[in-house]
Amino acid sequence: MPRHVAIGDPQASFETFLAVLEGHRLLGDDGRLQPDVHLVSMGDHFDYGTPDVRERATFDGEAILAWLTAHPPEQVTVLLGNHDVCRVMELSPYTDEAFAAAHAEARALYDAEADARAFLARHPTVPDAECLARDYSCFSASQRGLVTALLRARRFRLAAHHRGLLLVHAGVTEDDLSLLGIAPTDAASVAEALNAFLDARVEAWRDGALDLSPLHQPGSAASGEGRGVMYHRPCDPSTQPARRLDGPPRRRFDPRRLPAAFPQAIGHIRDAKCRALMPRWSPPGPGVDGPLRSLTIDGEAVRYGPGCEPGARLYFTDGGMLHAPRGEYHLLDLDTRQPLRQVT
Repeated sequence: MPRHVAIGDPQASFETFLAVLEGHRLLGDDGRLQPDVHLVSMGDHFDYGTPDVRERATFDGEAILAWLTAHPPEQVTVLLGNHDVCRVMELSPYTDEAFAAAHAEARALYDAEADARAFLARHPTVPDAECLARDYSCFSASQRGLVTALLRARRFRLAAHHRGLLLVHAGVTEDDLSLLGIAPTDAASVAEALNAFLDARVEAWRDGALDLSPLHQPGSAASGEGRGVMYHRPCDPSTQPARRLDGPPRRRFDPRRLPAAFPQAIGHIRDAKCRALMPRWSPPGPGVDGPLRSLTIDGEAVRYGPGCEPGARLYFTDGGMLHAPRGEYHLLDLDTRQPLRQVT
């Protein structure tokens, strides 16, 4: 029988990414996926590490995405994350040379915590210096070319589904779906509608930045941080400034606004950030990279923690691949909705 597996955000070296797959016995002798494996990559294939590994990370992100999409779409599904789509949004105006100069300027401002108003006047497509200095620091024009080609070939997807589970990069709420008039009835129809929206926007796109409004709002000097279904994160509303929950599109969302008709699996957010945004709903202790986590909802009561709880509304797959102890990065078995058992 085919094995259906989801891997959280592969923001790590190409070698680490392959080692995770090999550790779960998903690779054949030829270095490609075993023929019985269908893999869903949960988005965010670019940008990792400290400044000293920036050159390597720039290469690795493109290598990982190219390796994934060298497999046919029947075997690999690639979800679109904010670090992917920013290549054709926030970073769409940049050449390699222009980005290198902007990145150096942003680093100096970010490190010194200096006034960035003049910087933003010169770089209006980004929300702040931190965006170029840290968040999207590993850009190349060839990455943009690859992302563009994959969008036009319909290899990037906004959503996927498996046995009633919706897979999206950062989650969709009832409010997000209402923006497009999508009824939150079942995972398959929601995934189909989201992908039809993406394909229509890509078909209409000629040059400049791709427009995915109102679902996704890129960051800019005029509008501030990006918002929407590839940016937002679940939170306890009592912990956040109200402006972060303005929308949709939002920067943060109340998980009780997730559709009740189907569960979702997402990437985008690691354990430590979940605990920081949902402290009342989380177990005590620091964040841990590697394991899968889940969130359950019972009326107004919310519970977040490690493991894949039966009846969970959200499954979290981003285990911080770069930071997880070797051999302890968990993948989601989509058939059982439990961590994929490693074959010994």
